[in-house]
Amino acid sequence: MLQVIGKRRSRAFSLIELVIVIVILGVIGAIAIPRMSRGAAGASESGAVSDLAILRSAIELYAAEHNGTFPTVADFSDQLTQYSDIDGNTNATKTAVFMYGPYLRSVPVQKGGPNKGSADITGTQGTAGSGWWYTASTGDVRINAAGTDTDSNGVAWVSY
Repeated sequence: MLQVIGKRRSRAFSLIELVIVIVILGVIGAIAIPRMSRGAAGASESGAVSDLAILRSAIELYAAEHNGTFPTVADFSDQLTQYSDIDGNTNATKTAVFMYGPYLRSVPVQKGGPNKGSADITGTQGTAGSGWWYTASTGDVRINAAGTDTDSNGVAWVSY
């Protein structure tokens, strides 16, 4: 029997190689985690802007079909999500009288700002718990927040 005598080769990583890999992973984590956090904030702000555009379009369409009259604060949700007559009275089913609308399936839930998660409408800016601030005389809808509440870029939520 012939026996091969040679150098035995180790197949494990050295401690220095492991430390280098851990340092590289730490640097990648330090860069990636803050970027993901900013991405989530940006997504909620984009969602809020998109929902505002949808609400504003629905309000304009309602006004166009109701002789320039905007939905009322008290009946905002019903007037945009149900059938209505020319005077703004609502009904769940379409009839010869209730032939306008609906303009939305539901009022969107607020995705940004201090009242995030609420689909409620208020006629008074800064009302706690209401996601949207609506002025019936002008048809203007905004994110409901105090003038000092800002997004991640320092822009006031009510300026959207």
